[in-house]
Amino acid sequence: MATDYDAPRKSEEDQSEESIEELKARRHDKNSGKVDEDETEAAESFELPGADLSHEELAVEVMPRQDDEFTCMSCFLVHHRSQLADEKKLICRDCI
Repeated sequence: MATDYDAPRKSEEDQSEESIEELKARRHDKNSGKVDEDETEAAESFELPGADLSHEELAVEVMPRQDDEFTCMSCFLVHHRSQLADEKKLICRDCI
């Protein structure tokens, strides 16, 4: 972006005075305080935490831990043996 160094510069005081004047002009604008969005319509689209999900059903197949897997004693997640970092403590690579 090109800058015109010959243009007169405004001090911060001049800029703040202009912005104050603009704000005063907007204050008298009758439509500036109105909101176009209906609050009840906006609230209906939100999902609140702790909502009743008793009618929901999950389709996840739970399998027992396999012979080549272990449960990390730090994060308690089941990992493949290749992720084992400490055999004595049974800790995965992510937790070290």
